[in-house]
Amino acid sequence: MGKYIEDAKNLLEYVGGKDNISAVTHCMTRMRFVLRDESKADKEKIESLSCVKGTFLQAGQFQIIIGNTVSQFYNDFISVSGIEGVNKEEVKDAAKSNMSWIQRLMANLAEIFSPLIPAIIVGGLILGFRNIIGDVKFFEDGTKSLVEISQFWAGMHSFLWLIGEAIFHFLPVGITWAITKKMGTTQILGIVLGITLVSPQLLNAYSVSTATEIPFWDFGFVQINMIGYQAQVIPAILAGFVLVYLEKFFRKITPASISMIVVPFCALIPTVFIAHAVLGPIGWKIGDIIAQFVYAGLTSSINWLFAGFFGFIYAPLVITGLHHMTNAIDLQLMAQFGGTMLWPMIALSNIAQGSAVLAMIVLQKNDEAQKQVSIPACISAYLGVTEPALFGVNLKYGVPFVCGMIGSGIAGVISVASEVTANAIGIGGLPGILSIQPKSMPMFAVAMLVAILVPFLLTLVAYKKKYSLDKK
Repeated sequence: MGKYIEDAKNLLEYVGGKDNISAVTHCMTRMRFVLRDESKADKEKIESLSCVKGTFLQAGQFQIIIGNTVSQFYNDFISVSGIEGVNKEEVKDAAKSNMSWIQRLMANLAEIFSPLIPAIIVGGLILGFRNIIGDVKFFEDGTKSLVEISQFWAGMHSFLWLIGEAIFHFLPVGITWAITKKMGTTQILGIVLGITLVSPQLLNAYSVSTATEIPFWDFGFVQINMIGYQAQVIPAILAGFVLVYLEKFFRKITPASISMIVVPFCALIPTVFIAHAVLGPIGWKIGDIIAQFVYAGLTSSINWLFAGFFGFIYAPLVITGLHHMTNAIDLQLMAQFGGTMLWPMIALSNIAQGSAVLAMIVLQKNDEAQKQVSIPACISAYLGVTEPALFGVNLKYGVPFVCGMIGSGIAGVISVASEVTANAIGIGGLPGILSIQPKSMPMFAVAMLVAILVPFLLTLVAYKKKYSLDKK
């Protein structure tokens, strides 16, 4: 008999029974349910189980935080329930029936960028490390960087750009691949399409503004500029979806005996033509408008208001899943302006929510059961993953969540008012300073200190006050 059999039996009852479960799977720390009627799930009873560290509803899924032993719990649950488990993709598809159109849009956007996040984080850390060794004057009375006094580090600085360029300049390849992977079409065609957007044959996107002459393809009746879309997000997304739908269309109407030849040919060639003739210029313009709008907000005379608002609402955006749209905006800002002032505020929000949890650890220092949830959640938030902190602690008690939002808003104002800029997206939370441009690091450190102290102190005071009023 498994270790969690009794808890699994109780959980089955508390989620509304076998008939209320459309699908179930698990990830690294959570059970993920798609329920037919979410109102039948008794959250209070579920959270009373000794192995459960919290519950929340996200992306059409009822998720239950178990921890590192979730795979064992899942096996026992499948055993007692008699339900056949499914993979995470099938659960996501089932969950979309519970979503609004905007939630489905954000879920699709998240699924495109999720496979790219590890590479983007590595790229951000690499660029941050190159900043430190190449731009910060640590040596010879503050006149030279490590690269300037060491041939080894000069070589390393040059070598690491090989990886950074592959990740960010050739990002469209990853995006078009991720779209074909998500939509279940031929992934190698997505990779080929992405390469056609960044081919060395094309004029580099970063050189367009200074080029005296733009090369073009001459088809007689029309000329198409030979411009690359290095680091561009929206042109790659638009082209990727055109490829997907053309492939599905031709696969549907083509006999199976010749589909291997006809489908790739008829899907890829028109897509590449459309991408360079129509979608690329349109996508570039859309991206430019979005980037200009955000940049204007970050650099205007009321940038403090923009920063305070964004810093305050970022944690609620995480709950809804809408935060995934910031990846595309950050990447566009990086491509267009050489850095992003938006991402530092995201890192500060992570820190602020972690600091609110830290205050709860202090307040509940004698509650061993709660500390099993709070301590890992705090560490996770400080390293850039806030879901355990948000759903396991801060939303549960309310006060720390709001205090974290306030601290994030204040830290965001300091960051933007000081023009703190990141070269790239990196690991959120405390390690985020590695992705900040060297000249901005001191003020980002100040903003980090605010993001630590303000939520921590506010939570201590506000929670004690609330608790004392509740006792009366």
